[in-house]
Amino acid sequence: MSMLLQFPNVFREVTQLSSEDCFVLVSRTKSEFTYPIHIHPEYELNFIENAKGAQRVIGDSMEEIDDLELCLVGSESLSHAWMNHNCVSSEIHEITIHFHKAIFLESLLNKRQFRSMAVMLENAKRGIVFSRPVIEKVKDKLNSLINKENGFYSVIDLLTILYELSVDENSRILCTSTFVNQDDSSESRRIQKVINYLHSNYQNEIHLSDVANYVNMSEVSFSRFMKKRTGKNYIEYLNDLRLGIASRYLVDTNKTIAEISYECGFNNLSNFNRIFKKRKGYTPKEFRENYSKMRILI
Repeated sequence: MSMLLQFPNVFREVTQLSSEDCFVLVSRTKSEFTYPIHIHPEYELNFIENAKGAQRVIGDSMEEIDDLELCLVGSESLSHAWMNHNCVSSEIHEITIHFHKAIFLESLLNKRQFRSMAVMLENAKRGIVFSRPVIEKVKDKLNSLINKENGFYSVIDLLTILYELSVDENSRILCTSTFVNQDDSSESRRIQKVINYLHSNYQNEIHLSDVANYVNMSEVSFSRFMKKRTGKNYIEYLNDLRLGIASRYLVDTNKTIAEISYECGFNNLSNFNRIFKKRKGYTPKEFRENYSKMRILI
């Protein structure tokens, strides 16, 4: 069994993965989720079947899952767990695979054939959930790993599964970058300048014109630039940045929701509650209460 060491606010799991193994797999059938929210340095690929209505928490993402679930987590600071929530199944099947990033040589990840896997491993720092068609595609491969001896060919099979996942065009990144304090070193100097400016001034009222002027662009050009570089318009990006920071405050402090709202740059509490629920599916109060439940070892 893996062990749990308690750190402030979160459990640090010590997995069964040794320095001599490429990966370790645990398969189980259970009637409920009892593991608290936790962190660990290893990558985790988690497959869950027949747990419709359960709740997944990865960073500041909190969602109800369907009957098929497959996620990849790849940051030692990214807290994650699943809880019963609305799940009534007594036959939950779960396969958890922990692996070292070191199974991928950096020289390989820099090659064209491994580019999609390199991107996936980077995105896993914020947690990735994969689409149902791709889960169904790799499901049998995952199950076949259960009874396979953990030798050379099992590693090849795992790499094949990871490659199939890396080309899933409908996978989703779950956690906001500000929650895990992730810097995106791949951004151009100009977009990084914008991001640094927003991180330094998110508590204040920041108009699009303020940021556009800061990087010497017209508002129209800046809007196009922001959408192309981040996939979001200016307001969406700023709100997501503020929500990520607010979520961290909700998890790690005893500040009131009103205090957090104003400290994160929202002009009033009702606006904060509305935007938070729209983006995350829960009110700030519900998010804090649910996250607190996940820390309790049942």
